[in-house]
Amino acid sequence: MRVAILEDDPDQAELIKLWLTHAEHTVDCYADAASFLRAVRRDSFDLYVLDWVLPDLSGIDVLQKLRKEMGDYTSVIIVTAKDEEKSIVRGLEAGADDYLVKPVRQAELVARVSAVLRRAAGNKPEGEELKVEPYSLSFANKTVSLNGEKLNLTNREFELALFFFRNTGKMMSRNHLLEAIWGIENKSVSTRTVDTHVSRLRKKLKLCEENGWILSAIYQHGYRMERVGR
Repeated sequence: MRVAILEDDPDQAELIKLWLTHAEHTVDCYADAASFLRAVRRDSFDLYVLDWVLPDLSGIDVLQKLRKEMGDYTSVIIVTAKDEEKSIVRGLEAGADDYLVKPVRQAELVARVSAVLRRAAGNKPEGEELKVEPYSLSFANKTVSLNGEKLNLTNREFELALFFFRNTGKMMSRNHLLEAIWGIENKSVSTRTVDTHVSRLRKKLKLCEENGWILSAIYQHGYRMERVGR
């Protein structure tokens, strides 16, 4: 998964990055709110890890900008030295999904990250179906049906469709799609490959207002799956 860390202490940021990288996450670090907000406007992530005390804005200010101004509901974990109950309550009420007090322990951080990401994904076990009318996605068979009729998708196209439907309404960057679908080690794949697969998927799924879903291109950023007309 892709994680963005907002932490002005370089040693703390590097330590968290090391732990999460060992847990097979892709991690980007930002030392101030301005650079972090610029990054999340042009790219997409599965999780934000925010410090509270920063050189420009506070982590709470950043969280409120994400939620209220940008409409960004990506999962957030606040990691801070502020351990008062009122601070914890304020952070959670502002929209954080979890709250960790420094000093952070490796196993706990990795476990909390995994738990938040599972909740964000809907805790869907293998063998079940994801139903987003009029589509049905079978995890076990890796198939997609439209109004009960099975569509002819490759395994890669199925994974791409599942990823989009699990992230409806959210802009997904091309780099994010490459890492999620083609694997973070696959550096030889061009972002044009993403465009080709998305175009093919759009046609195969018959995504249109009549079927209630569109897959829009976001100029210079990526794509967004959205429900429409219902």
